[in-house]
Amino acid sequence: MLKIAVLGSTKGTDLQSVIDAIESNKLQNVEISFVLSNKQDAYILERAKKHNLKAIFLDPKGKEREEYDKEVDKLLKENNIELVLLIGYMKLMSSWFVNEWLNKVMNIHPSLLPKYAGGMDKGVHETVLENKDKITGASLIFIDEGADTGPIILQKEVKIDENETVDSLKEKVQKAEQDIIIKGIELFRDNKIKVEGHKVTIEGDLK
Repeated sequence: MLKIAVLGSTKGTDLQSVIDAIESNKLQNVEISFVLSNKQDAYILERAKKHNLKAIFLDPKGKEREEYDKEVDKLLKENNIELVLLIGYMKLMSSWFVNEWLNKVMNIHPSLLPKYAGGMDKGVHETVLENKDKITGASLIFIDEGADTGPIILQKEVKIDENETVDSLKEKVQKAEQDIIIKGIELFRDNKIKVEGHKVTIEGDLK
């Protein structure tokens, strides 16, 4: 059983797809041990409670980044977590945490990285439309010390329609995000992801 923890600061829309996949047995031998947020009123905590998952608010007030991350690390280790998912987690991790959990923390980003690295949510989609891009998408990465610069695990393209709006594009990209998050968890569970330097290789056929 792969034990995962989810860290988030927002609504956790993508978390819902992971919960649904586990509950419907589409995603097997995976358990969400807890959901943690640095924001007390983040809906991701409410979402977790609705599905009887442990929801933890860890207050960052007055704590240095590394100090906070060491508290997160303690919770992860106490719960025997093997994989951490960042879903809308609006907090940069310390170098200490990145190294402690190297290639065990996945982050989802709403663009085809390296394009629009460092951007957030709707801001990314606005820029994509302003630049009249024809294609965008989602990227699943392992975190490193930069902003969205870690090794890319999976990407999925999304075609941009002529009359696309920020909201319609966000919805399409979120669907792509959800697909690759679930695929990424499966690959990690099955030990099919290998990281050498900055490059990810996936064993076997992805289909």
